[in-house]
Amino acid sequence: MIDLQRDGDVFVLRFDDGENRFSPGFLDAVDDALDTVEKNDGPGALVTAGTGKFYSNGLDLEWLGANQDRFEDYLKRVNGLYARVLSLPLPTVAAVNGHAFAGGGMLMLAHDFAVMRTDRGYFCLPEVDLGMSFTPGMGALIQSRLTPGTAHEAMVSGRRYTAEEAQAAGIVQRTASEAKVLPAAVELAASLASKNGTTVGKIRTDMYRGTLEALRGPVFV
Repeated sequence: MIDLQRDGDVFVLRFDDGENRFSPGFLDAVDDALDTVEKNDGPGALVTAGTGKFYSNGLDLEWLGANQDRFEDYLKRVNGLYARVLSLPLPTVAAVNGHAFAGGGMLMLAHDFAVMRTDRGYFCLPEVDLGMSFTPGMGALIQSRLTPGTAHEAMVSGRRYTAEEAQAAGIVQRTASEAKVLPAAVELAASLASKNGTTVGKIRTDMYRGTLEALRGPVFV
């Protein structure tokens, strides 16, 4: 389900669970991996990547359908994951190997930078088509990481962005072919690994203080 390896100063966290939806087990495994990453002493950076045609499709709707009484607690956990990635004390890069939909797209946005595959996969926030709203934290995350116009379009229209379109809109910073997405992300992360992780985390925490407060706050208002 989750595989954490180290390539020099770069931790590579690979999601390998089909569509990589956020089941409770998936969230547990990611939290455990991030515990290991946070214990790093010295230069370091984190790359996350999916497998096949999915980076992540976000919320586990099947699990939610069977556990509606746990909806609020579940959303708090998901928001907590975004907050944790956004405040990690080291640089982060998402290697978007395929579809990054809904919650998966928001996880991508919680990283410092993203490299997206050119020949397959979309970035999409389809909540409007699913009849779902964004939690205050999710809305704050999207609006803090995208320009107002792009955030508005992505959230209100549910547009699917190709890699080229996502780069033009400032959603991702680099694009690459399937075979080069992960190497490009690792290369970018390695170039950032010498940055002082505590300082990186402090800068991000200060920069996104309001977003982090929203992610850690109530999921319903």
